[in-house]
Amino acid sequence: MVLNRKKFESVLLYILKRCGSYPQVGKTVIYKLLYFSDFNYYELYEKHLTGEIYRKIDRGPAPCNLEKIADEMIEENKLQKIEISLDGKKQIKQIKYLPLIDPDLSVLNAREIKVINDVISEISPMNASQISAYSHGDMPWKATGDKEIIDYELVFYRDPVYSVREYENDEE
Repeated sequence: MVLNRKKFESVLLYILKRCGSYPQVGKTVIYKLLYFSDFNYYELYEKHLTGEIYRKIDRGPAPCNLEKIADEMIEENKLQKIEISLDGKKQIKQIKYLPLIDPDLSVLNAREIKVINDVISEISPMNASQISAYSHGDMPWKATGDKEIIDYELVFYRDPVYSVREYENDEE
């Protein structure tokens, strides 16, 4: 599996364009929107959407390359990073990324956009605490050791509440 940088940037920009300005959508929520977009697409089509690697951390799955790519996109004037104080003292802050350019939709097909849209519709209304708790119920996260890389193949062992694929019922 190799990260498709151009596609990853487009997916990130697309997500940010759709919901990045929502008050609850900070870095933690973006992490989970990317994770569920990648892992749901893999469950449905058995192909990687962006090829990003995710690590199990305390707050849920985290994309390994996002920080580096986001910093480069900021330097290239594609993204803006802002920090918002949530307690008025800068002790608790939310990090937001806002798109400065439109995503390159030519690198995304209709199936990919549908999966991303479905993820945005389902989980972008959650705040960081809610979406972290939700991600902790997903089998790929549950079955992975702390700080380990999450195996995409674990999507095929998801509980029905997380599964996005219709499986044939073997019980007759």
